[in-house]
Amino acid sequence: MDNRLSESAENFTWLVSNFVSEVPGVEHAIVVSSDGLLLTASRDFPEEYAEQLSAIASGLQSLADGTARMFSKGESEQLILRMKHGHLFVMSISDGSSLAVLTSSDADMKIVAYQMTLLVESAGHALTPQLRSQLREVMAS
Repeated sequence: MDNRLSESAENFTWLVSNFVSEVPGVEHAIVVSSDGLLLTASRDFPEEYAEQLSAIASGLQSLADGTARMFSKGESEQLILRMKHGHLFVMSISDGSSLAVLTSSDADMKIVAYQMTLLVESAGHALTPQLRSQLREVMAS
């Protein structure tokens, strides 16, 4: 199997890693498909943790979507899990995929949420079915 990424897949992966390095307090980020598969993870995030986070993010997103439908509140836009030593943000991407971000406890939640919105708006359209397929193949190998 060919593990090389196309230019668009490399650019997408770079955007996720660049987000982590550029936004203060952000430690790791992943993109997970609507069916819970890890599509990409930021540099230096151990693969086993990235895969576990993808399952967590997918489950949380599914619960949020079901809750929103049950109570007729529109689509779920963002989840924030506050922990003693950090935060987990999960934001929907237009195709059903999600961006999940782990931060330190001192991260400015407003800045992280705003920067996530910018990333989803600017890169979400690039997450085509072809790109998702290629990212899945590379992550599975």
